[in-house]
Amino acid sequence: MAFSGKHIVEEIEGTRCSLVETGVSSSRMQFLSDLLTYNGFKVISLAIPPKEEGGEVTYKVGVTDLLFNPVIAVYEKSLKTKERIKVSADYWNQKTEDIDPYYWIK
Repeated sequence: MAFSGKHIVEEIEGTRCSLVETGVSSSRMQFLSDLLTYNGFKVISLAIPPKEEGGEVTYKVGVTDLLFNPVIAVYEKSLKTKERIKVSADYWNQKTEDIDPYYWIK
């Protein structure tokens, strides 16, 4: 899912959450969950059943911090990896595992 500047608050499993992403695969959900948990957020995810038979289960991911906005968190460099390196937009979108601080030179 591409970045969306829109801040959405939604109830997931009875808890109001800031929606991080919706309709993501299980591997993407696990990546976001690990990253956000490491950064001190309580992550709540919900499995969304497939619309058609034989389809893949997708997930809705949110955090209990109602002020959290993933676009702002990534671009103001407030999220860090387990290696204590600031998360870039390409890393967040899983386009690369290399976090290049000079992303604009590419």
